[in-house]
Amino acid sequence: MPGIYNLSIDEAVKEAREVHALGVPSVILFGLPDKKDEVATGAWAENGIVQQATRAIKREVPGLVLMGDVCLCEYMSHGHCGIVKAAPQSLGAAVAAPPVATEYEIVNDASLELLAKTSVSLAKAGIDIIAPSDMMDGRVAAIRRGLDDAGLMNTPILSYAAKFASGFYGPFREAADSAPQFGDRRSYQMDGANIREAMREIEADVEEGADMIMVKPAMPYLDVIAAARERFDLPLAAYQVSGEYAMIEAAARNGWIERERVMMESLVSIRRAGASMILTYYAKDAARVLG
Repeated sequence: MPGIYNLSIDEAVKEAREVHALGVPSVILFGLPDKKDEVATGAWAENGIVQQATRAIKREVPGLVLMGDVCLCEYMSHGHCGIVKAAPQSLGAAVAAPPVATEYEIVNDASLELLAKTSVSLAKAGIDIIAPSDMMDGRVAAIRRGLDDAGLMNTPILSYAAKFASGFYGPFREAADSAPQFGDRRSYQMDGANIREAMREIEADVEEGADMIMVKPAMPYLDVIAAARERFDLPLAAYQVSGEYAMIEAAARNGWIERERVMMESLVSIRRAGASMILTYYAKDAARVLG
């Protein structure tokens, strides 16, 4: 991903100053822990990397709105978004060996506890908006309860309400070292062919207490953004993901397209479809163009 880097905390503070000075209102933080384990300790630890970065950025750039991505994949040794256990090979049989591609399941309810715990930890560190991206069932309600029980009732939730099992995530997963070590995420991320399911998933998150909703990826799912805008009266975000960015950059470097023109055209298409917020790696470049 040309021009995009993993940052240390001090460099993240410098980046925060720059984007704030350009008029970008918010950034979203993802963490890369020193160590990974099977319960995503780095996600919810008081001194986790995102918690440290949040406190540092808030000290130096208090006017910048910080979103915290809440998912477990970057912190899990196996790269899945929830707790994994070996699935029985036959009815009543226990499997002692480590799970492999055809012999595992994601434990939804136990994962919700870690997601709520992570959300509370991030909010206490200073994150302004909690953004769960895991796609576990019931995660918004669990996070809302966790925040409320911790006295954080005013912390809003931006739910990745329609997150599709997409091939456009590849560059980010490589950069974050978060690709699954076995299997894939199609059992909990959404089928890209089914827009009706997307509407049901969004509606469920709204009923559970989401304050904002998001569609991810953006450009391959402009119709989903438009349908969500027509149906739901909440702030609507769209995520222009790493693969979308990388394609534009690669084509521009080969001289096949005009980089700035196509960059802005892609962002306008997302806005035109109905997104009121766009998460994009082009935020700084777009802010400079818009002046």
